[in-house]
Amino acid sequence: MNAFPSRPPSPRAPRAILAACFLLAAGAGTAGELFAPGVVSGPFNETSATFTPDGDTVYFTRGNFVSSQTTILSARRVQDGYGDVRVAPFSGIWKDSEPHVSPDGKRLFFVSNRPATPGGDSPIGTMNGQTFPGANIWYVDRSDAGWGEPVRIDGEVNRVPMVFNPAVAANGNLYFSAHREDTDRGYQIYMAPWTGDGYGAPQRLDIGIGLDGNHMDPAIDPRERFLLFAGNEGDSLGAADIYIVFRNDDASWGTPIHLGAEINSRYLENAPTLGRDFGEIFVTSMRPAPTTYPMPRRDLAGLQHSLEDPLNGSRNLWRFDISDLLHGHGIHD
Repeated sequence: MNAFPSRPPSPRAPRAILAACFLLAAGAGTAGELFAPGVVSGPFNETSATFTPDGDTVYFTRGNFVSSQTTILSARRVQDGYGDVRVAPFSGIWKDSEPHVSPDGKRLFFVSNRPATPGGDSPIGTMNGQTFPGANIWYVDRSDAGWGEPVRIDGEVNRVPMVFNPAVAANGNLYFSAHREDTDRGYQIYMAPWTGDGYGAPQRLDIGIGLDGNHMDPAIDPRERFLLFAGNEGDSLGAADIYIVFRNDDASWGTPIHLGAEINSRYLENAPTLGRDFGEIFVTSMRPAPTTYPMPRRDLAGLQHSLEDPLNGSRNLWRFDISDLLHGHGIHD
């Protein structure tokens, strides 16, 4: 697996952040890099990177440590990395997360707890006898004036109150994870086919260990040749890991492949997404900077500095290259 050439960091990224990133990359066996440290990846929870077709704008989620507050932000490519971080024009009022820009860049899907009708209640879900805050899939369309007003997907997709992680193929088919009547005790991945004027009934993907495990956070290849997801197929290194599954000639899905210790760690990995370059993927990870004891004694300022480091155990965005793996399965573009 090839490592990406390093992009220049923003001058706002503290030297300690870059040093920690280098140590982690060198000492933990990962070929990845922390994405835009100090700008996008910071001391809070950052997840779900998605890019415009030209790669010049990234949308992502930022939230608190328990994800009770999440907002969709954007950052623009600048000469030395990324900057100009802003709240997305359609976000900042409700609990929004998990943005996904369509392959043609004309539509951005996201997840929100906003009510289906103005003045209504936010969705609430029940799973295994417990009640959880819910969410549905919404989208905004792009025009010359920018992103339009949020629209909730009607019909069967959002019939249930716990629907997450939208990802769309070039033909319009919508992939997502949800807790539905046929998911047993967890989450499964579904595909709702695009009919030309809406979405057909969601079809549960038969992958891996099926209902015996959770399958979440799909990232679909625009041509539907492979799918990345988060879960545990029995060989996970942590709470959840990233897997890839390739589509067979008969349209069934093959055996999930664990992406190994180069991408996964003993900490949580989830929310994989595809970049705009071939083989480029982004993964959310809680991996911290390596720590050895005893450490040099820190004063209060030193402690505060380490707690504000992106690698403080919060969720961050990491960038990896799986082009060799794709080549090995006959995928070259």
